[in-house]
Amino acid sequence: MATMPNTMSFKQGLSLWCPQSAALNRIPRVSVPSRSFRRSFVAAASFDNENREYVVVGGGNAAGYAARTFVEQGQANGKLCIVTKEPYAPYERPALTKAYLFPLDKKPARLPGFHTCVGAGGERQTPDWYKEQGIEMLYEDPVTGVDIEKQTLTTNSGKLLKYGTLIIATGCTASRFPEKIGGNLPGVHYIRDVADADSLISSLGKAKKLVVVGGGYIGMEVAAAAVAWKLDTTIIFPEEHLLSRLFTPSLAQKYEQLYQDNGVKFVKGAKIKHLESGPDGRVTAVKLEDGSSIETDTVVIGIGAKPAVSPFDMVGLNKTVGGIEVDGQFRTSIPGIFAIGDVAAFPLKIYNRIARVEHVDHARKSAQHCIKSLLTAHTHTYDYLPYFYSRVFEYEGSSRKVWWQFFGDNVGEAVEVGNFDPKVATFWIDSGKLKGVLLESGSPEEFQLLPKLARSQPSIDKAKLQNASSVEEALEIAQAALKTEAAV
Repeated sequence: MATMPNTMSFKQGLSLWCPQSAALNRIPRVSVPSRSFRRSFVAAASFDNENREYVVVGGGNAAGYAARTFVEQGQANGKLCIVTKEPYAPYERPALTKAYLFPLDKKPARLPGFHTCVGAGGERQTPDWYKEQGIEMLYEDPVTGVDIEKQTLTTNSGKLLKYGTLIIATGCTASRFPEKIGGNLPGVHYIRDVADADSLISSLGKAKKLVVVGGGYIGMEVAAAAVAWKLDTTIIFPEEHLLSRLFTPSLAQKYEQLYQDNGVKFVKGAKIKHLESGPDGRVTAVKLEDGSSIETDTVVIGIGAKPAVSPFDMVGLNKTVGGIEVDGQFRTSIPGIFAIGDVAAFPLKIYNRIARVEHVDHARKSAQHCIKSLLTAHTHTYDYLPYFYSRVFEYEGSSRKVWWQFFGDNVGEAVEVGNFDPKVATFWIDSGKLKGVLLESGSPEEFQLLPKLARSQPSIDKAKLQNASSVEEALEIAQAALKTEAAV
């Protein structure tokens, strides 16, 4: 990781793209013609939405937490409209590659159990909740066009929507294999929404052999769920070890051993040539560039995601990290248009660079920060601390449940402490400063310490950490460094 100082990218669809550059507190504004109707909302029979003051495009985590913040500020009822391509009210998307994939006898997660905002300890916002709050929901009708001058949106069904303020929360789409190499064969799956997960579950119930392509978050989480289905499971990826953009080789080896102990096989450093199919058209094998083949009847592709910027390209894209460029209040270059969540390229203040973060924590916090900035005197710049986590093997009967958290920046030299029985911690130290920390199987108190360490970046004695006899001792050393830093 120290060899990649200009880029951090994680996940699945959880990624942090961070080129070194001066952080933008505000980005250049694009002038648009003045409009006397800007917030007048005159009646017009041609508009298909009743609530026109605020329109959120997208129905994921960011939209759900934005809705909650509008309600908290008393600005939702009769004013807020949410337009989504999904048939469901916003939900906590991480569940789709975790508990949602459990077999029926392992108590899988199902809606309405994980609607936002239960993931952050908030109220479960079911479709009835949106009705009660006076929020207009337009389901299964993605936005296909925008007219910035007229402040209107066009949807797939032909609806014409009016907005005063527009919040773009379109998230990401799964990166796919090209059709010419078998990316769309029956039995090949991608996971971004409930329909995708339901389709995969249908296949898992009939499958015997599963191949997971990708060694990131999706690959690890899907493979862990497949163990509960008792499938012959193989993970294929081009890197030398699991989650190579975050895990050190030593840390990855510990997780790989856990998966192997559960019967999962690995094919590392491999490149896929194409997917093969049988007489019925269904996938039957994964053909590698070295000429070998891996038989399978089900494939899950987990090779990352792309920001869903269409049809908002003209709002202003960041060509380096992707996504829609915004300032510290999530304002785009067009007055009255904001972007939040995975699709936003924003100033990562703590590291003085522009980033795009694909993670539920950022989706929640960016939505809350944006809406508070829009509706109140709240004007300070978004100050996000990168955070990633994973939870796997958490179904009933699992011999070992896994839950790790990471905060900060994985740059510099890594110091690993612990034997993974059950704890292990990794500390990243750069120029004598603690930059990032990962902890597996920590206590609540230990997990609460991690963001304090990563944000404060205290000076720390690397030799002391290396000589620590346990994770607990290493965390005590880090906490002492934190107190010393605070006292200076």
